Amino acid sequence: MSISVPDPTTFDAASFAAQALSSPAALAAVLDHTLLKPDATRTQVLAICEEAAKYKFACAMVNPFWTGTAAAALKGTGVPVGVVIGFPLGATLTASKKEEAGRVLALGAHDVDMVLNIGLLKSGEFDAVKHDIHIVAEVVHAHGGILKEILETGFSTGGATVDDIQLMRGVAGIRCGVKASGGIRSLADAQAMLFAGATRIGASASVRIVNELANPTDAAGVPTGGY
Repeated sequence: MSISVPDPTTFDAASFAAQALSSPAALAAVLDHTLLKPDATRTQVLAICEEAAKYKFACAMVNPFWTGTAAAALKGTGVPVGVVIGFPLGATLTASKKEEAGRVLALGAHDVDMVLNIGLLKSGEFDAVKHDIHIVAEVVHAHGGILKEILETGFSTGGATVDDIQLMRGVAGIRCGVKASGGIRSLADAQAMLFAGATRIGASASVRIVNELANPTDAAGVPTGGY
């Protein structure tokens, strides 16, 4: 099942959230099932791919090394592979990000989540930030992929917040999607992010979140927030 962002001229967070929360399948379609810990094993990568195929998540998100493994595991399932690049610092050379993007796309990635150069952004060097993004976007879009920009990877004060997502949605307007990721562990967390304006959610607890919607009575004791 696929969830599409409504017509940009009429998009609002409440309508998108209601659509995404209308069924477990609809919710799964906006969840990036994620495994980015540096010590993830082959067995663990294959396990999240199996779960992604079973639940039809938006993608299975892995580190670059595991791109080919994930692509092979998901072949024929209709579930794309997502890969992070420039992760987790975003401070690598633009040329390195371009090369990394090209290689993971060639190995079977479709979604590319790139950490932007946060130091340049905080320095106010916005043209340089745009260049960093543009160079990678050209490569990703030439392969028919989706590019997402990561603003923070756990080095700040906590995970994603409703205020953060509302701010990002306000800045992005109707021009692009907004992904919330970091500390989203429960259905309540996911609901809050969707109603704040997120159109995609990254989580390692994707299975739990979908099962909470399918079986609300099982939600007691599920932790919320935090990493």
